[in-house]
Amino acid sequence: MTAGHFAVIDMQRVFADPASPWATPRYADAAAGVRSLLPAFGDRVTFTRFLAPAKPAGAWRAYYDEWPFARRPPDAELWYLSDEFADLAGHVVDATTFGKWTPELAARVGPDDRLVLAGVSTECCVLSTALAAADAGTEVLVVADACAGVDDDSHRKALQIMELYRPLVRVTTVDDLLAEAGP
Repeated sequence: MTAGHFAVIDMQRVFADPASPWATPRYADAAAGVRSLLPAFGDRVTFTRFLAPAKPAGAWRAYYDEWPFARRPPDAELWYLSDEFADLAGHVVDATTFGKWTPELAARVGPDDRLVLAGVSTECCVLSTALAAADAGTEVLVVADACAGVDDDSHRKALQIMELYRPLVRVTTVDDLLAEAGP
C-alpha cells in the first residue's frame, strides 16, 4: 500500500464534459491515472468538488461575472463527480475556493502524513491545494500523469512551478509512485 493520503481534486462533470466552458481536454487521461492509483490507497482517499458560493464576495464577484454559467447551487449536475468516480467517493470535501486544503482535508491527512494529489486542473485547483498544504508543513506529491490542465502548456508550466518548491512539493508519476510502494 502506498504511504500517505490521496486527494483527488475536482474530477467533476463540469471539467469532464467537452461542451462545458471549463472542459479539461485531457480529463480522460487524468481519470485513467486516478483510477490506477485508487487501489493503492484503500480508504485513505478524499475526493474534492469545486462549488460556486451561494453569494460570491470580493474578487469572486468579478470571477462569476466572467463565468455566469457556473452560478449554480451545490446540487446542480455540473458539480457532480463524473460518473466513473461517483460510486468510488467514500469521502468528499466541497469547497468554494480553488485550493482544497481545507481544515477537513488537513484533518484527514494528519500532521505528519504526506498528501498525494491528482486531478484537475493542474494550474488551478491542484496547484492551489499543493502550495497551501506545503505551507502547512505537509509533504506533497503531485502525480503528473494523473493531472490535467486547461491545455498541455499550462499543465507543464504548473508542474515546473511546483517542482521549484522541492522538497515540500515533488512531482512524480503513477508508475514511480506505485513502484515506491513496492510489490
